[in-house]
Amino acid sequence: MRGEARSYAAARKERTADTDRWLKDLFRTASDGDHVSLVAVGSLGRGELAPGSDLDLVLLHNGRPDVARIADRIWYPIWDSAMGLDHSVRTVEEAVAVARQDLKAVLGLIQARHVAGDPELTRKAREAVLAEWRADSRRRLGELREAADKRAQVSGELAFLLEPDLKDGRGGLRDVQAMQAVAAAWVASAPGPRAREAYEFILDVRHALHVVTARGTDRLVLQEQDAVAGLLGLLDAEALMRRLAEAGRTVSHAFDATWRTVDKLVSGPAPRGRRPLADGVVEHGGEVVLARGVSPRTDPVLVLRAAAAAADSGLPLAPATMSVLAAQSPPMPVPWPEEARDALVSILGAGRAAVPVWEELDQAGILVKLLPDWERVRHRPQRNPIHRFTVDRHLIEAAANAASHTREVSRPDLLLIAALLHDVGKGWPGDHSATGEVVVRDIATRIGLPPQDVETLATVVRHHLLLPETATRRDLDDPVTIEKVAATVGSREVLDLLAALAVADGHATGPAAWNSWKAGLVADLVRRVRSVLAGSPPPRPPVLSAEQAGLARHGGGAVRVNGGNVTVVAPDRVGLLWSAAGVLSAHRLIVRSASSASAGSTAVIEFSVIPEYGSPPDPATLESDLRLVLAGRLDIEQRLARRARAMRPPRVPVAPPRVTLVDDASATATVVEVRAHDRPGLLWRIGRAFGECGLDVRAARVETLGAEAVDVFYVVDRAGRPLSDDAQRAQVRDHVLAALR
Repeated sequence: MRGEARSYAAARKERTADTDRWLKDLFRTASDGDHVSLVAVGSLGRGELAPGSDLDLVLLHNGRPDVARIADRIWYPIWDSAMGLDHSVRTVEEAVAVARQDLKAVLGLIQARHVAGDPELTRKAREAVLAEWRADSRRRLGELREAADKRAQVSGELAFLLEPDLKDGRGGLRDVQAMQAVAAAWVASAPGPRAREAYEFILDVRHALHVVTARGTDRLVLQEQDAVAGLLGLLDAEALMRRLAEAGRTVSHAFDATWRTVDKLVSGPAPRGRRPLADGVVEHGGEVVLARGVSPRTDPVLVLRAAAAAADSGLPLAPATMSVLAAQSPPMPVPWPEEARDALVSILGAGRAAVPVWEELDQAGILVKLLPDWERVRHRPQRNPIHRFTVDRHLIEAAANAASHTREVSRPDLLLIAALLHDVGKGWPGDHSATGEVVVRDIATRIGLPPQDVETLATVVRHHLLLPETATRRDLDDPVTIEKVAATVGSREVLDLLAALAVADGHATGPAAWNSWKAGLVADLVRRVRSVLAGSPPPRPPVLSAEQAGLARHGGGAVRVNGGNVTVVAPDRVGLLWSAAGVLSAHRLIVRSASSASAGSTAVIEFSVIPEYGSPPDPATLESDLRLVLAGRLDIEQRLARRARAMRPPRVPVAPPRVTLVDDASATATVVEVRAHDRPGLLWRIGRAFGECGLDVRAARVETLGAEAVDVFYVVDRAGRPLSDDAQRAQVRDHVLAALR
């Protein structure tokens, strides 16, 4: 795992040794060394002192009356050096009493290291604390586990965060130290070689981070990642984060195994019988193991059969069993036998239970032997705020989600495999949907799918973004939209697979990627396309609802706010949509979609909105401001400018905006797609640019993915026609880009 990366382990040892020598000198000037000792805990005690680490010191004594004077003569020079210091002065009895109640204190003292003075005091304190830790291990280990869970809730999972906490994140340094504490209680083994190697790499990353930032920080923020990668001899931030994800997952895997051992101790011995689970696979002691006399050497499918039994039963695979399977399983025949493919589908069909089993196969190195293309997505970071996971973890999460939708499709097996492989192209250059289609053909053939199924799977992977992107970025009332989707999917079977995959993929990505608004749009699109595939005519252009028609009869100035829906009725004119959008933005409302219809000279605009944060604004105030802006009596530009000035600029450079005119997306309007960093009033600025070009916005689809806006507008000229003149198209692009700067 270490490759070409530079190790700072020697530098930490040297720094620890230098600090020890300095502290010994300070101690000699402060005390004669009788009945008093200086003890290092924390990173200094472990010999892991990084450039920004604080010193954690305990001054032990046997009741000397001058101990305060001794302490001052040690602590003050440390403070004068500007080093951070966490210190305490205790007798051995006091140290043991504090450790009895304080988890942080006991964790420090069980790994304490003598620095100077009377070594007997240090030995007595450490041995007394260790004895109590072991004697009360059932209670104290529960306390240790609770602290680890709280850390994970607050700091998240190191392997999957854009800006991970190297110390407190799940899979970080604290988890390895917790495993060492469990080992000190004589309950489980100390972390093994892979976990220790991962720990050393995380320490190296933290060390390099301290060098880059010149301070003791534990959070690896985006703007520091390239510099840290350079110090470690890695190519770039992506290489760093991929290695860090691997290290974090290795630690998490070892951490979970440690706590399974602890749980066995707490709950008592499991029943000793053996319960058959599958051919050659049994349950024993609450784990999945191989039956007596069964060897994987002659049965290449056994590894998948055992994994399927574990997923189906919700039990863990025994570590020893995984080691045997990894070392002795012969290569899987290519193409796979049907039994192997069925076992793969069974694993995925287990839903949430498939995730830990898949992680076991990955940690044992089995997955890349079964599916060599998996190596390209393994631990690959996404570096995008809407994604919660690395590519490989996202794929198994999507497959687990897809298990809930297997009864909605005619081929549940293809749905599960498509979910597992839909982003496999992200391991290759170029559009991941296009490259994924190529890769998945090879994988599907490898696992033995017949040619027709290979084609179906390739089509689903190639177009797995078709439904959500169309639903959120195209006008569903435009017949061209529905006809193009129907022509692309070609069949009801593919449409249903894509619909189920969209839901599974969205939920696996994160809350910014899937919500009730997007789900409703995708469901609406699927219903319309299904109708076309069944031979029904394309949907007719929309007409006003009875409520909208009633509002339109009033002629203008009518506003209705109903939860997340805002209806504006006014005399039709250029700029009406973006003027109203400006008011919504000024009231901290994010526009999710906007569409308009007309009745004579009156326009009816429907907005779907959500508050940026907190509670939605008062509907009466919102309605009042909308009427004022429609009447030309409210300077919305000034209000939006104040909001923009109050917003903090992004912490890291953002990509420049992009404006694209999409051809052939509509027969009645020009489709303009805008991608930009989101900010207050963005929709208003874009709409004003359209107005300056003499265009009107007929409909809009607006989506925010993390901090990025993906907005699509259907625009027409003053005569109500799409744009055909190249010069005018270039002018529109330039005006919108200027408005985004």
